[in-house]
Amino acid sequence: MCGIAGELRFDGRAADPGTIHRMTCAQSGRGPDGSGAWAQGPVAMGHCRLKIVDLSPSGGQPMVDSRLGLSIVFNGMIYNYRRLREELRGMGYEFFSTSDTEVALKAYHRWGRECVYHFHGMFAFAITEHTSGRTVLARDRLGIKPMYVDHSRERLRFASTVQALLAAGDVDTSIDRTALSYYLTFHSVIPAPRTILKGVRKMPPATVRTIEPDGSASDLEYWNPQFTRDEDRSGWSEQDWQDGLVEKLRTAVKRRMVADVPVGVLLSGGIDSSLVVALLAESGQEDLRTFSIGFESRGEEAGDEFEFSSLVARRFGTDHHQIAIDDARLVPAIDRTVAAMSEPMISHDCVAFYLLSEEVSQHVKVVQSGQGADEVLGGYHWYPPLADVARDDARQTYADAFFDRPWSRLAKVLSPEWMATHDAPTAFIERHFGRPGAETAVDAALRTDSTVMLVDDPVKRVDNMTMAWGLEARVPFLDHELVEFAGRIPPELKLADGGKGVLKRAARGSVPDEVIDRKKGYFPVPAIRTLEGGTLDRVEAALTDPAAVRRGLYNSEVVESLLADPNTHHTPLRSNVLWQLGLLEMWLQTNGIG
Repeated sequence: MCGIAGELRFDGRAADPGTIHRMTCAQSGRGPDGSGAWAQGPVAMGHCRLKIVDLSPSGGQPMVDSRLGLSIVFNGMIYNYRRLREELRGMGYEFFSTSDTEVALKAYHRWGRECVYHFHGMFAFAITEHTSGRTVLARDRLGIKPMYVDHSRERLRFASTVQALLAAGDVDTSIDRTALSYYLTFHSVIPAPRTILKGVRKMPPATVRTIEPDGSASDLEYWNPQFTRDEDRSGWSEQDWQDGLVEKLRTAVKRRMVADVPVGVLLSGGIDSSLVVALLAESGQEDLRTFSIGFESRGEEAGDEFEFSSLVARRFGTDHHQIAIDDARLVPAIDRTVAAMSEPMISHDCVAFYLLSEEVSQHVKVVQSGQGADEVLGGYHWYPPLADVARDDARQTYADAFFDRPWSRLAKVLSPEWMATHDAPTAFIERHFGRPGAETAVDAALRTDSTVMLVDDPVKRVDNMTMAWGLEARVPFLDHELVEFAGRIPPELKLADGGKGVLKRAARGSVPDEVIDRKKGYFPVPAIRTLEGGTLDRVEAALTDPAAVRRGLYNSEVVESLLADPNTHHTPLRSNVLWQLGLLEMWLQTNGIG
């Protein structure tokens, strides 16, 4: 897990090492254990390293193989790298390190851009061919590892964070109005390739991009999971599906224990992370460290789930750490959390993950998390209403439940000059839901959430907040083979028992019943869900800042009304509307966007 950066020149100039240095320094939190740079004519790459595999200097980056004529910067983890290394050795390749980065380099030499089909893991990398000048960028199937790009006629820059591209300079930082409409409609999800800034784009997941020396580029989309029934499993019983799911998860959890440093678990007290702990204990994992976080309660809203996480920790004898955060620490953390966001994200979970990562990073460098199970296995409240909806009507039902506001209401929030010319969020959902490969309305929603929403909300949130503290988060529920299997599970099995029924039933006997039968929980941060005191002051300061006034994103009457009554108005997903508007301004101001 690291931070990568690079510059490719198409105008006859040499790449600038100073630019690479600024980009690398801007994301040093992602790799506090070392840094490096490499340049050859029009190409330069930089890297900041978090040592997880091959802790020796041999695993350092950028990694250059002069014999093969290749250089690479790599972020992430290839879990099957040991098996691939032996396979490549059998083909005559010699290795100078024990790192997965070198495996990726040799695999590219052997298989070209199709090397990604051989990888089990999470990754974003860039490989340059010394002789041809061609560079290849790649991103993993579920977009767990980020890749941002600033591509102009004269040059292309890439990095793990938007902030690194901003540090390089010469970026078009004007706001993309279409992306703004996504942010305020699609619950802060801005699908690739857009970001909130016109000059910054992001690589789509499951994509390999080949960039020629003249700047021309072509993409290979190498993964597209199917959410249809599998004829080969048409005779499967409910128990067969449960057994198959647990076996896929068992394999995914085992894969994610590969490291040369200890691996812990973020134990929320929900069924997802609890089952991860149970499977690790089953496999004989000893001295497992688990971590839970809690906040001060507000009114009837509890601020922690320690009751359930402690129950699981006792059951499996983990070295458990309860991290209690009082409100005095919460308010100062808001600005630091916003600074850690590559893109603005409204979820109050961001602050929780940021503070949790700060504490956990003092104990371990790698953790497993239960992130992704709800999107993959139907755990959210908007899936059951789709069960009785015709496939062709799924889009509207989904939008009614998930969208923060319809297009007709967006004009009441935004100033007229900031309104996009068309309803891009609705058009996007119509296109995505209309694609073949999703059999029912529920399948269509799960596919959208697994391949779009998940990537640009929960997954991005976890990556940004953990990597701000040099902590690598691994997500076994997003093992691509598990996701492929889950896509084939009949929707009624997922929706059973209030959601994730197939997982709940499979977990019986492994996870305490109290955890399985509890009401669904989230990372509770009451002080942000209910704005008052210091958190309200911070939001008001952002929305009344001179930069916000000059920008004039929002209808001033709406802002004034929300500030006067900050806790009445919520989105359908229960996010505070005032927080949503204020968070975007905080992000823009933090990043110096005028």
